[in-house]
Amino acid sequence: MHSSLNRAQAVFGFFTTVALVVAGLAALSVLLFPSDAFASVSLKNVQVTKGRPHYYSTKREEYAQVRFDLDADLTPLFNWNTKQVFVYVYASYSSSDKADSQVRPSEAIIWDSIIEASPSPYSWDVLKEKVTAILPESVAGKRKRATKRAKASKKEQKKEKPGVLRLRGQKAKYQISDITGRLAERGNVTLSVGWNVQPWVGALMWAPNGPVPRTAGTIVSSDAFDFPALKGKKVEGQSAESV
Repeated sequence: MHSSLNRAQAVFGFFTTVALVVAGLAALSVLLFPSDAFASVSLKNVQVTKGRPHYYSTKREEYAQVRFDLDADLTPLFNWNTKQVFVYVYASYSSSDKADSQVRPSEAIIWDSIIEASPSPYSWDVLKEKVTAILPESVAGKRKRATKRAKASKKEQKKEKPGVLRLRGQKAKYQISDITGRLAERGNVTLSVGWNVQPWVGALMWAPNGPVPRTAGTIVSSDAFDFPALKGKKVEGQSAESV
């Protein structure tokens, strides 16, 4: 006869085996549905100044401040196994101020954001709201009123699908600087978009340089432009060709 401990171990082992198989199937199933996500970024203006780009900077150096327009539809990236999508805009520029340099271009992220998937009807927050809603006012108290306000705000958020971005004149979160401390009049600069799909189960999937073509989508970069002189002259540009 098996002891109670042996029976519990057998049940737990069977449960974990089934859970792993189901999780593996869920992770692989999303590869069967290719994504047609789209993102386009264009330069609004750019200015190069000299100073301390960060509060912890020890010396004055040249850095660029960028504003851009972004249009993106990343809704195809959201499915039953998507937890959130990390989207970012990065600048590629020449690593040297010499015109004939063959050095690989430098890249710097200037803006990023995390887009969370819509909550499932069986998620903990949704279930908690349903339970709180049926409780009497004397028991629920402030929590019930807070739940009503949360529902109202979520209704406003649902008007726009998760993954749809329409930014105009967006200021970059991070300045562009260089290890040399010089950035003015550096040429062949482009802005582009990338993202990382973070699933509930499975591997992270990157674009545009990820190994999984499902999340590649279509990315339209900005026109190539030059950083202006140190005086702060602005450069206007619009998106043009695809990567």
